[in-house]
Amino acid sequence: MANIRDLKKDINYVLGDIIEAVYIWELTNPSKDVKKAEAIIDEAILTFDELIVKVNDKKAENKKQHFKAINAELEDKGRKLIEKINGLG
Repeated sequence: MANIRDLKKDINYVLGDIIEAVYIWELTNPSKDVKKAEAIIDEAILTFDELIVKVNDKKAENKKQHFKAINAELEDKGRKLIEKINGLG
């Protein structure tokens, strides 16, 4: 099923880009405290793990609806992580 593969790639790319953005922020702001930035990275990794477990759940009855919900959750959590990056000061 290409949908599962594409969803896994989307999860990987979105959260990988968020982690990369945090690293770039850390490099461009060497004098700032990085504890909040590291917390964002930890949250992105935790989100990745949670979403991959949901994708691999074989017990979902309506697969199409299940994958749409995961995609919506990815968008929501990704947006919140980006807002946290933008709030780093």
